[in-house]
Amino acid sequence: MQHPHPPRHRTRSHRLLGGIRRWATAAAGALALTAGLAAAGPQASAASLTQVTGFGTNPGNLSMYAYVPDNLPTGAPLVVALHGCTQSASDYSSHSGWPKFADSQRFALVFPQTSSANNANSCFNWFEAGDSGRGRGEALSIKQMVDKAITQYGSDPRRVYITGLSAGGGMTANMLAAYPDAFAGGSIASGLPARCAEDLTAAYTCMYSPPDRTPAQWGDLVRSAAPAGTTSWPRVAIWQGTADTTVRPANATELRDQWTNVWGLGQTPSRTRSLTGGTTLTSYDDSSGRPAVQVYSISGMAHGLAVDPGSGADQCGTSGTYYLDTICSSLHTARFWGLDGSGGGDGGTGALPAPTGLTVTAATDSGVGLRWNAVSGAASYSVFRDGAKVSTTTSTTYTDTGLATGTAYGYTVAAVDSSGATGATSAAVTATTTGFTPTCHTASNYAHTTAGRAYASGGYTYAKGSDQAMGLWNTFTTHTLQQTSPGHYVLADSGCHA
Repeated sequence: MQHPHPPRHRTRSHRLLGGIRRWATAAAGALALTAGLAAAGPQASAASLTQVTGFGTNPGNLSMYAYVPDNLPTGAPLVVALHGCTQSASDYSSHSGWPKFADSQRFALVFPQTSSANNANSCFNWFEAGDSGRGRGEALSIKQMVDKAITQYGSDPRRVYITGLSAGGGMTANMLAAYPDAFAGGSIASGLPARCAEDLTAAYTCMYSPPDRTPAQWGDLVRSAAPAGTTSWPRVAIWQGTADTTVRPANATELRDQWTNVWGLGQTPSRTRSLTGGTTLTSYDDSSGRPAVQVYSISGMAHGLAVDPGSGADQCGTSGTYYLDTICSSLHTARFWGLDGSGGGDGGTGALPAPTGLTVTAATDSGVGLRWNAVSGAASYSVFRDGAKVSTTTSTTYTDTGLATGTAYGYTVAAVDSSGATGATSAAVTATTTGFTPTCHTASNYAHTTAGRAYASGGYTYAKGSDQAMGLWNTFTTHTLQQTSPGHYVLADSGCHA
């Protein structure tokens, strides 16, 4: 990626100012946030990268591209991946390795794309307050893409994640701060702390010599960007090369300070271990013992995204300019988020094999019964629901209770040895509870759409599931919708009885 040039505006005076600033920046001769344009062909799959239109008002003037594996079930996770400067959605999809894991781990991908119409070097404007805050510019366009994907692909709104490289990493941090209610986790690759800069001059300072703020000061920047009263925060992975001269490694330290403080944690690691590619993984656990923040430091790696080309299960991506052959960051990020069906935290450390034969034995309005085959050497088993650990049991059966009616849940199981090390995770199964309790929702068409109860098309709003016309997509038209089954809503203006 190249310099994070100022965004291009549409008035003649702003174009002139932008040209002067770009000339001055070029005269300075610094290279920053640059990335190659060479793109490898897409990985073999029946799915392909497809442009999606009509995803909202799009105040940031972005384009939306999606990669959705064939026969993806309703309720699958969603990952949003932001490219770097001079790159495109296609380039990032081809190089990053994310489609491989979308296919194998079953989730949808959205690749937002900016252009030179927004920024001279096609950077996301992470350093512009008008583009990186909640309800503004590019940040709002990305949020509208999330809403569109949840509606169109049936993605689980509780399992939406965002990642980005460099300028995309800076925007990722800002999205996590502005929309902690929309994202369960994030991954910032060679990026910057949230709200480190709100103008071009400060952007260069952050890149080359980030402010040495206290953890509380960094955390306050996130808290002030988030909705008032936010108490639940995304889990954050931080990727950084130690030889990066474009976005200096000090940014990873400041990012760690920022997000551990947001989580109410100290900066003393819970544990540190070595991975392949000269990578050191440092984890910071929450009160339940699950990693809330993880830092991946790659010895000797320059500026770019870590990939590991090859056909192995732990390999991914295509090397190229600023796609560096070290370790498959997409795989480890997916593990940290629990997309592989584990409880998150970048997989288990034990040697026990994955349990086989995981089966749903029963489903009621509020519970699910499970059974699996015993693993030799297992002292106990960890049970995961939708990627989060819900129980430890010494039995090969488990009943999950207290669930919502008429709702699909994904389950996996892993064996735990006598030392407490968790082994490989089983194949996932899906169970749907019986029954359904209708609910009533009265709101504007805009609010229905952003909440996923309706969708917008051609400026008009339609009820999700029933496709009933609701009128113009705006904040002035109000309707009552009744949810009659999971994901199905009908107009109930004349009376709604839940």
